[in-house]
Amino acid sequence: MAKYSKKAGEKVEKVMREKKKGTLRSGSGKKVTSRKQAIAIGLSEARKAGVKVPAKKSAPAKKGAKKTARKTTRKK
Repeated sequence: MAKYSKKAGEKVEKVMREKKKGTLRSGSGKKVTSRKQAIAIGLSEARKAGVKVPAKKSAPAKKGAKKTARKTTRKK
């Protein structure tokens, strides 16, 4: 079973061609040079167009980001 629909693949192909030409820009207006970023842009555009694409994975939680204070009792 395919993860992405045919339309999503076509959208990513189009974006990759733009990247190779040097005309692909990110949201801030800077030129995209990263292959991974170009694919992410293509999938994002496909999501906006309503194509079958899995939801974005959330960033993994940083270790130690949420620490709770532990009270320790010592026997005397």
